[in-house]
Amino acid sequence: MKKLELHWQILIGIVLALVAGSLTGTTAGLGGATFYQVYDFVGTIFLNGLRMVIVPLVVSSIITGIASVGSGSDLGRLGLKTMGCFALFTSSAILVGLFFVTVMSPGLRDGEPAGAQLNLTLDGAQVNSALSNIQTTDSSDILGIFLRMVPTNIIGSAVAGDVMPLIFFSLLFGYFMTKVPQRQAEVLLSFWQGVNETMMFITMWVMKFAPIGVFGLIARTIASTGFAAFIPLLVFFFTVTFALLFHIFIVLPLYLRLLGKVNPLKHLVAMSPALLMAFSSASSNATLPMNMECLRNNAGVSERVTNFVLPLGATLNMDGTALYECVAVIFLAQAYGLELSFATQFTVVLLSLLTSVGMAGIPAASLVAITVILSAIGLPLEAVGLLLVTDRILDMMRTAINVYSDSCCAVIVARSEHETGILVS
Repeated sequence: MKKLELHWQILIGIVLALVAGSLTGTTAGLGGATFYQVYDFVGTIFLNGLRMVIVPLVVSSIITGIASVGSGSDLGRLGLKTMGCFALFTSSAILVGLFFVTVMSPGLRDGEPAGAQLNLTLDGAQVNSALSNIQTTDSSDILGIFLRMVPTNIIGSAVAGDVMPLIFFSLLFGYFMTKVPQRQAEVLLSFWQGVNETMMFITMWVMKFAPIGVFGLIARTIASTGFAAFIPLLVFFFTVTFALLFHIFIVLPLYLRLLGKVNPLKHLVAMSPALLMAFSSASSNATLPMNMECLRNNAGVSERVTNFVLPLGATLNMDGTALYECVAVIFLAQAYGLELSFATQFTVVLLSLLTSVGMAGIPAASLVAITVILSAIGLPLEAVGLLLVTDRILDMMRTAINVYSDSCCAVIVARSEHETGILVS
């Protein structure tokens, strides 16, 4: 198994879970424990591992990401244009995802929550706890969301796992870390980079157990509900797919045409080698050299803009990831039967935007980010493993969109710098 790629290991775990869950049901067992209890134990251990890495991973990722931007020599005009473009693209992707998940409602079956089919249930106390976390009947609670972002006790927020104030503090810390004298700044940056790299190793180690954890989570669901669980997951898969396609073929070309005065079709053809590599490898970092080559040689963007925008985009600009996070969280809320207010949906959008920055470049980024958002709105994490059933193909599509979005931003920034040689018509 060690010689197989992780996604193949997960696929094997899913297949074995389908067989085991359908054969054992909820009552069969050996000795004093049922197989269902064993599945539940294995799945819970895996989810606990994901919970374990959330706080240090989010904090170190955001601090190092923001600090690396803040210390750049070109942060002025070029940096502001790039960051503005990233924010516009990612926000648009999240809103596209929110629209499609609202219209298609993958978490509902015949107008009823699909939680029973997915073996997801909440008792009355859990529902009240989830809703009271951030939701009121008045949409003006958005002010309360911003108030809640500013921590009164950062240690208390970390202990409680409240990620919104942690993200706000990390953004401030990363930015102002570049304002201290260079010697201290280098020490701080080195420390947080060390923490971030260590957390990446721990995350990768936890993800090595994903095949076993997914086996437990899927087998538990199949043992309880049978194969009916795959109907909502299939609708969820197509919801994400349609939203991603809409973003890459409608939204991004619209921005290219309106903001960059660039021919979207010619740019798509120019970047096609990088998109194919991103789709096949499912890795933005591995695709970066190819993306830079296509942007310089095929799209006509200068080396100055390419070398600044694309490495930054591979770290901070994650349209597909943010879109997926938003759809996944709303899908699970629908499955649990929760009516999300505008304030709650705003929180999901905001956290999708922020965590797509914080999780950039981290293996299994979307999975960890989704646990962050679920924790923030008070939903259980038990359904996270179910999302891995369709995650590999969706991950390939998300990566291609992340890479293409970086190139679109680079073209728009280059055009704003009055560069010539770009595919205009």
